[in-house]
Amino acid sequence: MRSLTLLLVLGAAGPLCADPAVRRPDGAAPFAGLPPQDSEWREVRSLDGLWQFKLCPTDDPERGFREQWFAAMPSAEDPEVLDMPVPASYNDITQRADVRDHLGWAWYWQQAWVPRSWAGRRTVLRVGSAHYSAVVYVNGARAAEHSGGHLPFAADVTDLLLPGQANLVSIGVNNTLTDITVPQGRTVRKANSSSYVYPEGYETLEYNFDFFNYAGLHRPVLLYTTADTFVEDVTVTSTLAADGSAAVTYAVTAATVLTQDDVTMNVTLVSPGGEPVGAADGAQGVLTVTQPELWWPYLMDASPGRQYTLIVELLAASGARDIFRQRFGIREITWDADSVSINGRPVYIRGFGKHEDSDIRGKGLDLPLLVKDFNLIEWLGANCFRTSHYPYAEEIMDAADARGIMVIDETPAVSLDYSQTGGDDRLLTAHTEALSGLIARDKNRPSVLMWSLSNEAKTGQPEAVPYYQTLVALARAQDGTRPVTAVLNTYPDTELVAPLLDVILVNRYFGWYSDTGHSELIDLQARHFLTFWRDTFGKPVVQSEYGADTVAGLHQQPTFVFTEEYQTQLMAANFRAFEAVRAQGWFVGEMIWNFADFMTKQDTTRVVGNRKGVLTRQRQPKMSAHLLRSRYWALAQRTDMPELLLPDDLMFSGDFTGVQKKQCPARPAAGWQTSAVKGRWEHKTSTKP
Repeated sequence: MRSLTLLLVLGAAGPLCADPAVRRPDGAAPFAGLPPQDSEWREVRSLDGLWQFKLCPTDDPERGFREQWFAAMPSAEDPEVLDMPVPASYNDITQRADVRDHLGWAWYWQQAWVPRSWAGRRTVLRVGSAHYSAVVYVNGARAAEHSGGHLPFAADVTDLLLPGQANLVSIGVNNTLTDITVPQGRTVRKANSSSYVYPEGYETLEYNFDFFNYAGLHRPVLLYTTADTFVEDVTVTSTLAADGSAAVTYAVTAATVLTQDDVTMNVTLVSPGGEPVGAADGAQGVLTVTQPELWWPYLMDASPGRQYTLIVELLAASGARDIFRQRFGIREITWDADSVSINGRPVYIRGFGKHEDSDIRGKGLDLPLLVKDFNLIEWLGANCFRTSHYPYAEEIMDAADARGIMVIDETPAVSLDYSQTGGDDRLLTAHTEALSGLIARDKNRPSVLMWSLSNEAKTGQPEAVPYYQTLVALARAQDGTRPVTAVLNTYPDTELVAPLLDVILVNRYFGWYSDTGHSELIDLQARHFLTFWRDTFGKPVVQSEYGADTVAGLHQQPTFVFTEEYQTQLMAANFRAFEAVRAQGWFVGEMIWNFADFMTKQDTTRVVGNRKGVLTRQRQPKMSAHLLRSRYWALAQRTDMPELLLPDDLMFSGDFTGVQKKQCPARPAAGWQTSAVKGRWEHKTSTKP
């Protein structure tokens, strides 16, 4: 076995840093690294449940720090202290508007019993998501700070905990956004005028994105243990060979809190059925699988979502031991000027934008809702969603991996306007940290099809070019196995960032935000728009948003905006355009906005939220869901699985879905052919597209 020496490098970053939770110079805790998991040598304890909760006065935001609220549990006699479930957004839990609309600091407290058996064991506190900024205390001592509301962060709290006793965990969360946060926002102090007067110091948070700025501890809070020397990170990639085999390349880094330690490592590769199919010694290497069971998207194969497990075992000279199990799928993504392919087969995206959003919980992780959503995704015949407009919970991504649902993985950079920063580079710093953290978290996930840098940013501004050059270079340096994109809402003749991207994703709402109500124009306008993008940049194109707000149960004939009839009529017109450009070979997907209705800030154009969902917020189908389902299943049969049996309860025919028989049959990409091996395509030559 290969021996590695780990040296303590104080204050340094990288895989040899003794403690991965050492603060960066800016005081923020770094990305949380590998997800916690129970194993032979690791133990996880959840702190989820009811926490104590209190808002800090908006007009005295430092009061919690000044009075050291973090140092003790709040008094049971304090009338402002509430029970607050974690994970959940705090906004919709009470009947109080001041809680829903709070701006600034909110404080959480929980007592965490740590067993005596954890004495002397390295212990990490991990917060799955705290929106937007957070500071964490353990027994009154500051343990971590973090900014960015959609990625996990962690801190080594070994020296702060008291094993065998109840320990106080206090977390302050602040939902304030600024011109240099990702996403952006701005606190506006209202000034009196001859027309309007306000209380002194009255402030509101203004932002340009179209979803509610939910706040709180949105994902699990956990304590977990490792040995003093432990597996810190695992990276797994796979490539397919002409002979039908697959090469699985792995790289493992380890870390220690000791002055130094020697370790040996070995890995075992386990098949989806649980059988060992390979093993190796050392922290990096390549394993060959002669007959791989490939990861396929839903409705591209009879058994989608197959995953292997790489078991990493570490043994240190100090006596420390560790085991980490990394799941991944054997699959290869390729792309060219016309297509994006998985395992040699062109992918046609059938999907939607989504949100982490539901009644009561807001953006809080909701496992029953998670399962329901994936059941609905499959019922609809979809194969993809975009994490609009921020990284989603790891549990959601786990489900996508397991069920073969592709994901366009997006940073929180929505509606960015660089002109608002006055040249302040901290916006780009926050954006690169979010992108780097996203890729580090999700790099091993077979479901992740592309990295999306942003949504509807001001990509026609000259400042956007060097800004996105930095982002694209970072994404490709950190992961060159997937295409890089950004969701655009400009026109090709004013767009400056598209030349940097691999795939063009565009949003446009013909018949809704333009020529409202005139569905007769949609087919013509959408064909022109999509072709304009293709002719200008010569890259694959995806319609990443289109749609219309619809109040469930509202009907009118002839059709009228906001009715269920108009939503389906608008969709059918878009479908005709999609079929026309799909036949040209460069249009690679369609994603309706939105999967389900979701909450927004109060506005005269929003009737208790955005109603563009094909499902209600309670996940009940509108008529549009049945139309979309009929189209998506028909597309799956035409483009991916000709032998697919369609559900017998589809409600719309090809006259409405736009999909006709013998249209665009499933086919391999150039250089590939069908294989005798079930569930895969093989190379005609050794050169991939």
